[in-house]
Amino acid sequence: MTRHPFALGTAALLLVATGAGSAAVAARLLEDDPVPAPGATSTEAPQAPTAPMAPGPPNLRRQSYVPEPTAPDASDATDEQSVGIVQISSTLTAGSGAGTGLVLDADGTVVTNHHVVEGATAIEVTMVSTGDTYTARYVGGNAATDVAVLQLEDASGLTPVALSDEPAEVGDEITAVGDAGGDGGALTASPGTVAALHDDITVESTDGSAGGTALTDLIRMDAHVVPGDSGGAVLDADGEVVGMNVAASRGTRDVTGYAIPIATVRQVVAQVEAGDTSDGVELGYDGYLGVALASSSSAPRVADVTEDSAAASAGIRAGDTITRVDGTAVTSTDELRAAISAHDAGDRVTVTWTTAAGATESATVTLGTAPVS
Repeated sequence: MTRHPFALGTAALLLVATGAGSAAVAARLLEDDPVPAPGATSTEAPQAPTAPMAPGPPNLRRQSYVPEPTAPDASDATDEQSVGIVQISSTLTAGSGAGTGLVLDADGTVVTNHHVVEGATAIEVTMVSTGDTYTARYVGGNAATDVAVLQLEDASGLTPVALSDEPAEVGDEITAVGDAGGDGGALTASPGTVAALHDDITVESTDGSAGGTALTDLIRMDAHVVPGDSGGAVLDADGEVVGMNVAASRGTRDVTGYAIPIATVRQVVAQVEAGDTSDGVELGYDGYLGVALASSSSAPRVADVTEDSAAASAGIRAGDTITRVDGTAVTSTDELRAAISAHDAGDRVTVTWTTAAGATESATVTLGTAPVS
């Protein structure tokens, strides 16, 4: 198997979801692309202002991307190309996000990119073929492979996509289908060709911190993929799904797209459904205390408290410092995050804190539901 790793590079890549202040958008940078994507540039993606972070657990602040115009060869997807494809709308802690997803069975199991729902406090899914809208629950996923599994509430009789049993091959003609622009209108179909297999790309953090996160073993394709297409289908010549859209170079024409092979998607879905938390898979929602922590302090000092949260019911206030969870000392923000995220929503925990005046307080609270992490 030939891989195509990249080391410090030149072509700007984007996660192809949309959102304002959303964890569903980030800049992906190719490193040392030996075959630069035509039309790609070395500049960062254009960004819109980020909304202020709402009170809640510390989350990375992301910025939104204004999609480039759709390529002339892209067109509205046909009814046949739209079967089993859904549009996803995420309510986030600091805005909203949009993307695409794939229905896997008649009872409403849906798969999408993890970055489409990361940070979501609520998720709505609309079946493109019928216009029916469902509330979705996050079942689990793997942020490293960028795959998330959702379950639609009260869904039945849905028509799923057809998954290919054969992997994509270099030179195959494909069509990338998704909610280009995240506008909730007709799906867009962008024809192209598989250009390479087993490509690795690097995610550059949008908060300016050093380093990045790798996505590996991707399909590279000459297809015009834009924000909103995340989680959409890559169809082969038979109309079967061989991949799931995840990223693309920035440009107005000749955009290079990237997709997760359907075999990788199947593997994550199987692990989630089996309750297998190995290899980076996480299940369900973490517990939620409802505090924003002061970045200026290494200790878990509270900067703000979410209204009607577990912390608010306990009487925790801005300026207090949390010292223990269930009797175990927490001396840093990371230790507090780990202590709370080890619990599920609905768990009862005892929290101890020191008030701004120096008094020690303690209360047992029921954790709420955290945004998807």
